[in-house]
Amino acid sequence: MKNLSRLLFAMLLVLGYSNANAQDKNNPWQITIGVNAVDAYPSGDGSLFAGGGFASDSFGDEFGNASDHWNILPSLSTISVSKYLSDGFSFGVTGSLNKIEKWGDISSNPDVENSVDDLSYYGVDGTIKYNFLDGTTIDPFVGLGGGYTWIDEIGAGTVNGTVGLNVWFNDNIGLTLQTSYKHAFEDYLDTHFQHSAGISIKFGGTDTDGDGIFDKDDACPDVAGLAAFNGCPDTDGDGIEDSKDTCPNEAGTAEFNGCPDSDGDGVADKDDNCPTVAGLKSLAGCPDADGDGVTDADDKCPNVAGPAANKGCPYPDTDGDGVLDKDDKCPKVKGTVANAGCPEVTAAVQKQLNEYAKTILFDTGKSTIKAQSATVLSDIINILKEYPTSKFTVEGHTDSIGSEKLNQRLSDSRANSVKEYLIENGIDAFRLSALGYGESKPIDSNKTRAGRANNRRVEINLAK
Repeated sequence: MKNLSRLLFAMLLVLGYSNANAQDKNNPWQITIGVNAVDAYPSGDGSLFAGGGFASDSFGDEFGNASDHWNILPSLSTISVSKYLSDGFSFGVTGSLNKIEKWGDISSNPDVENSVDDLSYYGVDGTIKYNFLDGTTIDPFVGLGGGYTWIDEIGAGTVNGTVGLNVWFNDNIGLTLQTSYKHAFEDYLDTHFQHSAGISIKFGGTDTDGDGIFDKDDACPDVAGLAAFNGCPDTDGDGIEDSKDTCPNEAGTAEFNGCPDSDGDGVADKDDNCPTVAGLKSLAGCPDADGDGVTDADDKCPNVAGPAANKGCPYPDTDGDGVLDKDDKCPKVKGTVANAGCPEVTAAVQKQLNEYAKTILFDTGKSTIKAQSATVLSDIINILKEYPTSKFTVEGHTDSIGSEKLNQRLSDSRANSVKEYLIENGIDAFRLSALGYGESKPIDSNKTRAGRANNRRVEINLAK
């Protein structure tokens, strides 16, 4: 009964300690229940209270000689509770009891009876432990602490050093083996070793969101989730956790970060302007039946390709010259592509112009155009209007009669007179320029009357 009462006392101390401290949701508790063995021989203390020098003078001598030195109570004899702190450190309290029948080595002094009269042994110890491989299957640790030990109801304080090993069978249950060296402060309690082996159970973790994953391992501790996502949710059940799901409330695919593609056109619904009709990525998921780059909804001619600038309809080519009206500077007159849809002045037309121009008559020595030239000027105007984008130079020439200076001035005046006449009669000014060459460019001899008549002329040439 004494042993039982002492064990209950130790257990009450342990449980009282555990109840006096609130559980940390990120730091679980560990309880270990098992047996212990007390051994005074390998302490290195040759003088024991029992006398006779039954302890070894060498520290650690015959450390594993269980049959000669160990005192083992063949029943539950130790219980401990520890609380994980952080970074591999934990603090625990252990209560133990034993029955001492061997205190030393009978073989070292056979003349003295090496037995004691069923001495009781009780201990309460506190230990700070450090686990080297916390969270692994094989989990070694060291500890340092102190406590109080009673032998035959006489107690003394001790300083304890501990080494041990946890072997975890799963996340919660494991085997714990440890050895403590207990150095006494009083002469009547000898330094000794206490070994223990027991089953350990880890518990006490908090699961705030109730998803079966402790908060310390739960990446989303306040929201119920799945183990596959470290406790984070997948609301739409598409296999993509909400934090990585662009559309967390609509089941989708990984290709679109959890968003759906209802019409299967490779454009996620959220980016698809036509989510119920398969279309093109380049047109934000909308169809283009005629392939002209204009969506059917915006295409005024959805079955005939046309430019976007014309709302998907083809541009007309009124004059049929291969140049669309929008690019044709002469949309109603057939021309050439090279001349932006306008007709080009041919050599024959150029020749005809100058044949007309040579017949323009002026008053002698003046730039005044004679009235009888009106017909030929009308013919010239008609030709120029057929080529509305072409530009021309009106050139004046004289014979060599008179001074060169006077001839230059006269040729300038006559060229400008023709130019002004053409402008006044419907030819755009920007299309015309005037230039006099005087007597510098004769086309015939100035020694004959006929030759001089040929040299007095006006030419209208296509501007280069």
